[in-house]
Amino acid sequence: MSNLLGNLANNWIVNADLAKQLLEEGATLLDARAPILKWFCRLPKAVPVTWQEFSRSHFPQKGKILENKTVLTQKLQAIGICQDKPVIVVADSVKGWGEDGRMVWMLRTLGHEKAVFVDGGYRALIKTGISQVKAANNPPKTGDFVISRRQNWEIKQDDLKAILGNDNLVIIDAREPREYAGKTPYGEKRGGHIPGAVHLYYKQLMDRRGQLLTCEQIGAILQQKGVSLSTQIVTYCSGGIRSAWLTCVLTNYGFNAKNYAGSMWEWSASPADSYPLKKN
Repeated sequence: MSNLLGNLANNWIVNADLAKQLLEEGATLLDARAPILKWFCRLPKAVPVTWQEFSRSHFPQKGKILENKTVLTQKLQAIGICQDKPVIVVADSVKGWGEDGRMVWMLRTLGHEKAVFVDGGYRALIKTGISQVKAANNPPKTGDFVISRRQNWEIKQDDLKAILGNDNLVIIDAREPREYAGKTPYGEKRGGHIPGAVHLYYKQLMDRRGQLLTCEQIGAILQQKGVSLSTQIVTYCSGGIRSAWLTCVLTNYGFNAKNYAGSMWEWSASPADSYPLKKN
């Protein structure tokens, strides 16, 4: 693959034009939109995926990646993930839940160094001239990716609990304002937010087209939340999907961010005296 790759290890997001060029050179394309959207508007050679396929199946652990390395490796190889081939992920940036970011965060956490999502998502990629198809795509060729799990971008529940209150820590709640204030629309056992967490709904970093704001705009928003390049950041939401997207964006811009995948599903189901929540 050509020098179009640049240094994808440090870039977790690409624009649609670069994504198209990478796809023309053989990159793997994952379509993480809702199943019904993938059925009506298919992308050539796109492999349909859902984040749930790679996560635990029951509450309150549903947001967490499967633990079994062999099972995960088999699942990823089955959708065509290769060790040295870039993986491009698209979703519906406007109507979705950050599923593309969740897939990229998961792949990076499992050791894939060239997984990226497309700024602007599916709509932006279509605007580059990629044709949509109606027929079902052929099954992908089996990949050769082998998991090598990393701790750089994820944090577990008790590890987060142990650092609550640290001076250089900023916890970001990526949910809707009503969730941060205490509503429980998505299956949380208790309402509220993790003590000390600041609120930043993840879509505040996008415009109405689902494309990222400028670097300067994002930097200004983060500065208002007390975030700097030296800050230790932990993101969470209800099940680690929206917060995974936010972790991707923060990491792409050089911030030190980790996603708490257990998020509110796990935290709110744990004993209140040990895992407290606050309400506005």
